[in-house]
Order: sequence, then structure tokens, then C-alpha cells
Amino acid sequence: MMKVINEKMRIIKTVKEIKSELRNLSRKQIGFVPTMGSLHKGHISLIEKSLAENNITVVSIFVNPTQFDNAEDLEKYPNQLKSDIKILEDLKIDYLYLPTYKELYADNYKYKIMEDDLSKILCGAYREGHFTGVLTVVMKLLNIVKPTKAYFGEKDYQQYLLVKGMAEAFFLDVEIINCPIIRDEDGLALSSRNVRLTNEERQKAKLFPELLKSSLSNEEIIYKLNDNGFKVDYIETKFGRRFGAVYLGKVRLIDNVEK
Repeated sequence: MMKVINEKMRIIKTVKEIKSELRNLSRKQIGFVPTMGSLHKGHISLIEKSLAENNITVVSIFVNPTQFDNAEDLEKYPNQLKSDIKILEDLKIDYLYLPTYKELYADNYKYKIMEDDLSKILCGAYREGHFTGVLTVVMKLLNIVKPTKAYFGEKDYQQYLLVKGMAEAFFLDVEIINCPIIRDEDGLALSSRNVRLTNEERQKAKLFPELLKSSLSNEEIIYKLNDNGFKVDYIETKFGRRFGAVYLGKVRLIDNVEK
């Protein structure tokens, strides 16, 4: 689809300005990729799909504190804004939206979007309040940007299902698009948190996707992961997929494969 907007990416930080800019483009097809930054090839695949399918592409970078159940994880979440901006400029997106907590949570998180079924299982059973934070911030961002399509990666498949369900439940005028997991050469799903793995942990991490893809039972996989120094939150099969969440050291990894 032909681009019809700026040749140079614009960086916008306020709700008022981004809404004003995009309101003038209401007849154009807008693609939106919400991120927490520290961009990698997984993010890039979402952005490239948006660029191919829309006239205008908006990317947001906001490390959302309300979805962290672990203060240390929030504190150590990678921040690479300078290199992220360079990546987005090279991709020739139209707008980078960089909101602040004060802008997005003027209500100080008094109003929340909660789901009472899917959000209670898998990661939701181990990360209290996580999906409430995710759904709340995504609802805010979708209401601000008002995209035609919004793109989410399948590594966070439970998140994708919840966002899609929320959009349908609240009659949001947006198509929620899921995109395939992008993996490293050894099979590990790309994640911004991977940079926090030590060299030894990174070498060991490839066992996680190998076992998820194997013919072993969930119980056998849990045993093998524990035996190799992983701390397992869960290995479960649902929705035609095998899901897993584990810790290596202090880094939490999630993944899923079709079964």
C-alpha cells in the first residue's frame, strides 16, 4: 500500500498532539505497533507488515509499569531509545509516539480494564495484575491512535487473544493482527529480555523451545527443564498450542508452539 505521509519520521510525546495529527488523516489507513522499546527483529517484522498494509504507520514506545508484577524486572527492563529511534528512522515509519506515565495515567491508574477468564490462566496465574495492566494501556493507546490495524506478536499469544477479545467486546473499530514468532538461529524466541541472560544462560536457553517442539509430554518437559537448571512456571497445552514459561536465573522466558 502506498505511503501518503511524511518522508521523515515525526516524534510526538503528548496525547493532544498525536490525536490532532492523526485526526487529520482519518481517511487514510493507519497501522499501529505498540512496543516497550529495545526493538529487535520480532518488532521489526510487525512494523514491516504494517508498512506493507497501511498508508501510515505509528509505533509507540512506552515501558508500561502497570503490567509489571516484579519491581526488579521493571527496573532492569532494557532501555535503548537512541538505537530504537535509528531503527525506526531507517524503516521510514511515519510517527513515533513516546508518551509519559503522567500523560497516559492522568487518573493514576484508578480506571482499569479487567478480564475474568482467559487472564486467570497461563501467565495470568503467575503474574498478578499483569493482564489488567496490559489491557488498560492497550485500550488507552488504541483510543488515542485509532488505528485501522494493530499488530501483536504470537510469542505473547495469550496477550494477543486478550487484546483481540477486548477489541471485540468493546466494539473497537480496529483489526487486531497476529504475526508469527521470530526466532534466533538456535530457535529461541526473540525477546527484549534475552539481553539480560548471561552467556551460559543464553546457551542453555535454546533447550526451552527444543523441548516445547518435542513429542515429550508436558510432565516430561517440566522434569527435563528442572533437571537442566530452569525454574518452571508452567508447561500447558491449550488452544492447539503448547505454552511454556520458565526462569533462567532472574530472567523469565515465555514461548508457545503449535501442536
